[in-house]
Amino acid sequence: MRIFQMGVFGRSAAALLLGVFIGPTPGHATDYPQAQISNGQITAKIYLPDATDGFYRSTRFDWSGAVYSLQYKRHNFYSAWFDKIDPTVINWVHQGGEIVAGPCSGLWGPVDEFEIPLGWNDSQPGGTFIKIGVGVLRRGDGNYNRYQPYEVLDPGKRTVKTAKDTIEFTQELTDPATGYAYLYRKVVRLEPGKPEMSIDHSLKNTGKRAIVSNVYNHNFVVIDRRGPGPDYAFKVPYEIRVTQPANNGLTEVHGNQVVFLKPYSGQDQASVVLQGFSADLKDNEIVIENQKAGAGLKITGDRPLTRSFAWTIRTVLAVEPYIAINIEPGAEFTWKNQLDYYTLPAGK
Repeated sequence: MRIFQMGVFGRSAAALLLGVFIGPTPGHATDYPQAQISNGQITAKIYLPDATDGFYRSTRFDWSGAVYSLQYKRHNFYSAWFDKIDPTVINWVHQGGEIVAGPCSGLWGPVDEFEIPLGWNDSQPGGTFIKIGVGVLRRGDGNYNRYQPYEVLDPGKRTVKTAKDTIEFTQELTDPATGYAYLYRKVVRLEPGKPEMSIDHSLKNTGKRAIVSNVYNHNFVVIDRRGPGPDYAFKVPYEIRVTQPANNGLTEVHGNQVVFLKPYSGQDQASVVLQGFSADLKDNEIVIENQKAGAGLKITGDRPLTRSFAWTIRTVLAVEPYIAINIEPGAEFTWKNQLDYYTLPAGK
């Protein structure tokens, strides 16, 4: 087992405007701190959190556990959905023939975001707030915008431990100005002898105030670099209730499935709010398959859904299952994402 101490970065790190990091083109993925784990069936490559040299240093997604490549039986389930990162872009845009991401959204694979920040409404412009999984940030004017980078003042004390088939991340963070503090732990594990990956999380409230937020995994799925189209199947366990049909010629909802009517191209874009789920844990499941590639995955969670959303452009099929977080001081909250990978008869 290897242990990396990422260090403690105090207020003196304010000069590092990590939120406005100018990212690379996705083709240079190997130039950044990373680790590889394998169980003999699955091989996963993961970016490491690093405030100075890390691939992702912006302020939307959790810095830990960014699986940028996962291979199983010659299939790759994650790859870049954008062509480059531009610090002037908010979220992402179509620009000429390219897809350009802003710094906040320039990541891929199964990545977590804690959507609601801590302390924003209690702080004044120029004060501090917390984005869980990122750090203590400098508050701006107006409303919080997760697609806008913020100055990272303190990314916390971070530790990374790696073994052959497991990688564990911890982040300890305290912000005396807001009264929030936590110990966050994430373990990415490849199950022995199985084509399965689990992502276990625990968040312990070590501060003086309740931690109230939500979290989802963005699940940027790109099977063998194949974009959305009729070859894809997207299923959930419940009948999807649609309050506003898409009427865009790109998607339709049939019972418990989202159907892609044509291969996406150009600036095609569609989204579906997945309503109709219950509080039963069995509803926190998504199946994505590509029949032509002959590969699929099942994504499950062990907490009740509060929201679920699917988003597609020509390069990616992404799904966002949300769960709620409410942790009193001294308490700890745990949750787990399970991802099962498999093959299908190709060419159907």
